[in-house]
Amino acid sequence: MRRSRHRPTRRAVLHFAAAGATTALTPRLLRAQGYPAKPIKLILPYAAGGGPDVLTRVFAEKMSDVLGQRVIVDNRVGAGGILAGQIAAQAPADGYTILLGSSSHVTQKLLEQKAEFDPLTSFTHITRLSTAPTLMVAAADGPFRSAADMVAAAKQAPGKFNYGSGGIGSAAHLAGAAFATFTGIDVVHVPFRGSVEIVPAILSNTVEFAFPTASTAVPQVHAGKVRALATTAPRRLPQLPDVPTLKELFGSDDLVIESWSGLWGPANLPAPVVAKLNEAALAVARMPDVIAVHDKIGSPIDTSATPAEFTAFIRSETAKYTRLVAAANIGIQR
Repeated sequence: MRRSRHRPTRRAVLHFAAAGATTALTPRLLRAQGYPAKPIKLILPYAAGGGPDVLTRVFAEKMSDVLGQRVIVDNRVGAGGILAGQIAAQAPADGYTILLGSSSHVTQKLLEQKAEFDPLTSFTHITRLSTAPTLMVAAADGPFRSAADMVAAAKQAPGKFNYGSGGIGSAAHLAGAAFATFTGIDVVHVPFRGSVEIVPAILSNTVEFAFPTASTAVPQVHAGKVRALATTAPRRLPQLPDVPTLKELFGSDDLVIESWSGLWGPANLPAPVVAKLNEAALAVARMPDVIAVHDKIGSPIDTSATPAEFTAFIRSETAKYTRLVAAANIGIQR
C-alpha cells in the first residue's frame, strides 16, 4: 500500500473517504446506501487487553466514524479461534456480524480440534488488515540470551522445557512447533486461552519461552519484562534491530512465520456490503495515526488486497500451513 508524502488530517481522510464513496456510486453501491442502519458487531477471537485487542479497538472506533454506526468489539476467546469462527460463520449474512479472521483460523481444519467452518468456503473475505511476525522471548532476568542458548539447554534436558502460546493453531504455537522440529529439540507446548496470558506465564516460570506476535511482545520487550531472542520475520524488525531472525540464524525459510488478520463476514455477504466495509477499512488504514501505532509495534497495517486477492492469499496460506503442520507432526484430523 503506497503512502502519500503528505500526512493528511483525520478530517481530510474522512472527507476523502466520503467523497470517494459518492463519486463511485455504482448500482451495487447505491443498493448499499442504507447500510449500515444499526451497530455492527466485530467478533474478536482474542482476550481483552492484549496487543490484538488494543489494535482492533482502535480500528473499530475509527471504522465507526467512517461508517456512521458503532462497530462494537465482542471478545470470544476459545479453542484457538474456533469459537469466534463458528459464531461468525453461523451469523446472518447481512453485514451486522463480522469477524477478525486470522491465520489461526486457517489451521483449524488441520488440527485435532474440530471446527464447524471452512476458512475458504464458510466466509466472505472482505480485506486483509495487518501482518505480524512472532518474537521468540524468554524472561528478561533468566539465563537464556539467545536462541542457541535455548536449543543447547533443551537438548541437555529433553522434555523438561515448556513453550507457551495463545492456543492450539495460533501463530505462537506453529512458530514454536516449527522451531522445535527444525532444531530437533523435545519441548512441551502449553496452550493458554489467549496471547495476553503468555508473558505472565514466562514471568511466573510456567513456561521457559514463547513466540507471541510482535504486537503483543514488542511493548513487553521495551518495558524490560521479557528478552527477545529472535524473530520469525523474513528480516529484522525496525523496532528491534539487534534481534536476529531465525532465518538468518538457522538458514531456513521454514522458520519464517507471520500472523495476519483481516475482516471476514459470513458466506454470501452481499457484494455492496462487502464493498462498503472494504472502503471503510481502507479509509481507516490511510489515517497517519493508525499507520504509526501499527508500525511502532511491528504489525504493519495492510489493506492493499482486494476481496478476491484476499481469498487467493488465504488459499496460499492454507497450502503453506498444511505443509508446516505435517512437517511439525502436529496432530491432524484424519
